[in-house]
Amino acid sequence: MKKRSLFGLGLAFMLTMSACSVQTENDAAGNSTNPSANTTGNQSGITIELLAQSTSESDINIIRDQLAKNGFTVKLNIQPDYGSFKAQQDAGNFDIALSSWTTVTGNPDYAVRSLFKTGGDYSILSDPEIDKLIDEAATQTPEQFIETYKKFEQRLVTDKAYIVPLYNSLKSQAFNKEVVDEKSIRLSKSRSLPWEELDFVDKSKRDSTPLVLQQSSSTLTSLDPIKGNDGSINMINTNMYVRLVNLTDDDVITSKGSLSLNHSIAEGNSEYYFILRDDIRFAKVENKVAVDSGERVGAEDVVFSLLRAKDKNSVPDHRTYTLHEHIKNVEIVTDLKALEAVKAAGGSETVKEALEKGLKTKISALVADKNQANNKAGKYQVVKLTTTEPFPQVLNYLAHQSAGIVSKKQVEKINTYDVATFDKNKDIPYGDQNTVTEGDKYNNTLYASGPYILAYKNDYEAVFYKNPGYMKGTEHEPRISKIIVRFIKDADSALSALRSGEIHVYYSVLETKYDIVKGDSKLKLQTIPSNGVTYLLFNTKNREVAKSEDLRKAVLYSINQDEILQFYNNNKIKAFSTLSPLVKTGNELKADPAKVQEFLNKYREGAKK
Repeated sequence: MKKRSLFGLGLAFMLTMSACSVQTENDAAGNSTNPSANTTGNQSGITIELLAQSTSESDINIIRDQLAKNGFTVKLNIQPDYGSFKAQQDAGNFDIALSSWTTVTGNPDYAVRSLFKTGGDYSILSDPEIDKLIDEAATQTPEQFIETYKKFEQRLVTDKAYIVPLYNSLKSQAFNKEVVDEKSIRLSKSRSLPWEELDFVDKSKRDSTPLVLQQSSSTLTSLDPIKGNDGSINMINTNMYVRLVNLTDDDVITSKGSLSLNHSIAEGNSEYYFILRDDIRFAKVENKVAVDSGERVGAEDVVFSLLRAKDKNSVPDHRTYTLHEHIKNVEIVTDLKALEAVKAAGGSETVKEALEKGLKTKISALVADKNQANNKAGKYQVVKLTTTEPFPQVLNYLAHQSAGIVSKKQVEKINTYDVATFDKNKDIPYGDQNTVTEGDKYNNTLYASGPYILAYKNDYEAVFYKNPGYMKGTEHEPRISKIIVRFIKDADSALSALRSGEIHVYYSVLETKYDIVKGDSKLKLQTIPSNGVTYLLFNTKNREVAKSEDLRKAVLYSINQDEILQFYNNNKIKAFSTLSPLVKTGNELKADPAKVQEFLNKYREGAKK
């Protein structure tokens, strides 16, 4: 999710002086004590320490200059990668941290719950009023939750100044239109790039030529979908594991291309039904090539996958459980009369009638054993999911890569360790990236329910093959046999690789590179407003900004979004919170130097007492 462009020669020196991977507060303090190297502003003013990654140079420079102009002394704590950035954040070595978030599920609850609710996966806040508003909005319809989310934003930004919103970004990708069929490549607001639809201009190359994509990170958090939610694996796990539902390019829930043929919500918005297709089998890897495992993806795998997704203690280092905390239970439905007795929400039809819409063969029987399912003969599997409370947004979470369906049989075979006594030096969990990395630890035990499976990787690239048992003979069967993801961290190098033909698709092109892409006749640029928002997050634990709302508000009103948009040639959009791309609340941040001085004076007066 991190991105930026180069800006300012002066910053390069400061980055060199301060970029280091530091794990402790004392170590970090030792690397940021030279004010001539990493501070800017009036030395008699109030010092604000800005934590950021070195890839965010443009934003760092703009923020530094705007704060300095309002009387702050800015000390930079610049880290070379996300791991060291997170270590510094966890150690509390910052006043403000340059952060960003993309709502990949397309629903507003995801844009706030993990980030700002007490105990959220990424939250450093604990505000009962924030918690109350998040939970209240989660149960409301879109017409109802606008006002609730407006109050949430005002509490988060205006009243308490927990964050400083900067901008909403465009989502972009560029591809070689002489190689890639333009009709086959999608750019979705939330969903990652779907690989099964990708195709060559020359269709004869499907089996003989690999399609080459790119991503910056070569270290993959985990190939177990519930153990990671970051840029290293989001696109990969999205294409390795099928889900119960998908998102359209415009963030509408759909069963198309998913494990379900149809889905239905029962009256009351607490029960959700999914009728499963029977034409997906798990892929596995033998001799570094994908083969059909012969095991069908079915209801027992759905139940297993979603129950472990919601259980914080199902795996060590579970990173996505809060996304699924609204799941109360998941079960296989075998009583056909139960579907006939339940009304679908928003109409007069039954759940059975809703599930049968568009099916070539109506439901004649429900089966518990996935191997007995035969859609053509009317024998189906149906899964029922119950939520803890009415929560229609659960469907968006089911479209997230962390809700990918894994093989119950295979995961239980691999994960034989005791979670409570897990030893990372001895125990090897399902999805460990070392098991797919070339070398003496290579032992690929992946079972992929999606269109592609990772065969092997090294520091240079990851190699994927199509799942030979994935929706064969349908429009969703993968076109291209082999896809390579090349690891290229530097944005300039990635663009050069695209222009030279080394890669065919470049995902997330920097705004400052748009004109270069447009000027190359063999390339095509696609852009769309994204659900990604960049903001400053205040330290809420061990600094003066944690204690003083006045100090935080002085920083808040120092930031001029108009100047930021101008720098990016208006290829950014104003934001007020991580909700801005999803919910139009009408809230807006306006820079106000007079308010800055007002709040600084209040802070100084309070400090004297």
